[in-house]
Amino acid sequence: MSTPGIDRTRLTGWMAANVPDAGEPTGIFLISGGRSNLTYLVETGVRRLVLRRPPLGHVLPTAHDMRREWRVVSALAPTPVPVPRAVAFCGDEDVIGAPFYLMEHVDGLAVRSGAEVAGLAPERGRRLSERLAEVLAAVHAVDPRRVGLADFGRPEGYMARQLERWDRQWERSRTRDLPGYDRLVARLRARLPARSASALVHGDYRLDNTLVRLAPDPEILAVVDWEMSTLGDPLADLGLTLTYWQDPGDEERASIPVATGVTVAPGFLTAREFAAHYAALSGADLSDLDFYLAFGNYKLAVIVEGIHARFRQGKTVGEGFEHIGAAVPTLVERAHRVLEG
Repeated sequence: MSTPGIDRTRLTGWMAANVPDAGEPTGIFLISGGRSNLTYLVETGVRRLVLRRPPLGHVLPTAHDMRREWRVVSALAPTPVPVPRAVAFCGDEDVIGAPFYLMEHVDGLAVRSGAEVAGLAPERGRRLSERLAEVLAAVHAVDPRRVGLADFGRPEGYMARQLERWDRQWERSRTRDLPGYDRLVARLRARLPARSASALVHGDYRLDNTLVRLAPDPEILAVVDWEMSTLGDPLADLGLTLTYWQDPGDEERASIPVATGVTVAPGFLTAREFAAHYAALSGADLSDLDFYLAFGNYKLAVIVEGIHARFRQGKTVGEGFEHIGAAVPTLVERAHRVLEG
């Protein structure tokens, strides 16, 4: 049985030469839920591994860099940030058609829908959301120099470069003209913070980019999907996390089909409470949080437009992409409203 994005014969040969202790693959399965890089479960007679590779089409410049993702996952192994154990990296595109890496499988749940937390006791919902904030603070507390990531990015001018980068990505991805987009970019450019903190940033931090245990005590077992990580402004991470957050009663956010229906469960922190808990742990100044939240909505709009473009090209793998493009104008409008207070 063929698996999209995987040449099983060549992968088997590469694994035999580079990770012989892993055993020969007996099954390769796409792990559902990936909207960008593709994630597969590789089962052998010896162990379970996870393979990460770029999407099949519409790969933007600087995006989906497997070597960077491999590097940061490897570097974080000795830190308090929970990550899967890195196993092997392959930069030879002749093996499966793109660079990829293998990591140990973590037996945790990626919470993507409200059904997965239905019935969760409120005190466990609260603890899980608190742990999400605590792990984000732990990511930002990592000293890049001590883990070999001193050259992993250029923190100075990070937000200005991010704005320009995502604007270029929009031009490469866009499938339509969108009223309000150009004005939003101009407003964000005018509001760029004069100075910002510097830290390792994940770039797409949200609950379903972690693997969790719900019982008996909720815990974050691993943070995954590090494809956009770099050194930059930690509040950009917080702003995007809050963009994904859905508070009870926010029906407009429920219409955006990315990470919805979970954080409205009983006991979960509200977005304000999550930000306050993070700030208490990290010492972050949240006085300009509205800019970062607006930027988070903008960035997610560009990401979703890229997914929509791949869907139109027939290059997405998985289900649930047919309506995702409708979220883009909603995210742009939400960003404008945040900037208006």
